[in-house]
Amino acid sequence: MAAALVVASGCSSQSNEAPPSVSAPSSSASEASDGAREAVEAYVRALNSRSVTGLISVGGVEDAEWSRQEAERILADRGGRGWKIKDVRIQHDMGPDVGSARLLAEDRAGMPLRDTFTVTREKGAWHLTVFTGQPAEPGKESAATDEPRS
Repeated sequence: MAAALVVASGCSSQSNEAPPSVSAPSSSASEASDGAREAVEAYVRALNSRSVTGLISVGGVEDAEWSRQEAERILADRGGRGWKIKDVRIQHDMGPDVGSARLLAEDRAGMPLRDTFTVTREKGAWHLTVFTGQPAEPGKESAATDEPRS
């Protein structure tokens, strides 16, 4: 338990940010929330450093042309603005490996960033659903968006 506390205290490199709150009713939920929170922190670090590979990693998607293009679009919109996390709330409202994360941050100019993500744990690693353009797997059809025929 002491090692976990040392690791958790070493994760934050910004001393002037408000202590974030995390919803966690039990110790196993607390450990899951910590991992999901680390994914949100990695997302903010990737934005601040304008890191395409960082976004791809936190998004849990393959490093491919489509993901690099989408990461570039995300960074063009939000990257390099010196985001500081003000609050992160994790809720495991869909089970121990799926939940939601609410992020409140502020850039250097004081402009707020509020975002909500789906967080998922795959093979022990937490990821944020930040990529929307992922192509369908070969042999699988994507969901239809046409109106149903009667």
